[in-house]
Amino acid sequence: MAEDPETPPDRPDAPPDPLAGLTGVQAEPPERVPIRVRGKATTLSGWRLVLSSDQGGGAIVLAEAGPAEPHYRGDGVLLGWSQERLAKAYAALLPQAADESNDTLQLG
Repeated sequence: MAEDPETPPDRPDAPPDPLAGLTGVQAEPPERVPIRVRGKATTLSGWRLVLSSDQGGGAIVLAEAGPAEPHYRGDGVLLGWSQERLAKAYAALLPQAADESNDTLQLG
């Protein structure tokens, strides 16, 4: 049986790494892009997250066809990845929100 490339071999109980197989990954913040979808007469909005890695460049496009039906598309080194893996990679590559717990609200 082949090993899952997303699961670290030394920690089988660890959650799978959606970026397994890629090294030196750097992502740009997502940008809003227009998207045309087959079967729809209107242009939809989506988010494009561009990344670079030692293996090459790529992008994940999140098409927002509806609130219950997100669709991911991988380009470049991410071409052929499953919807589940692209969704996990997209979430992992999103910029982290700044920790605002130390900020105090100054009023007046």
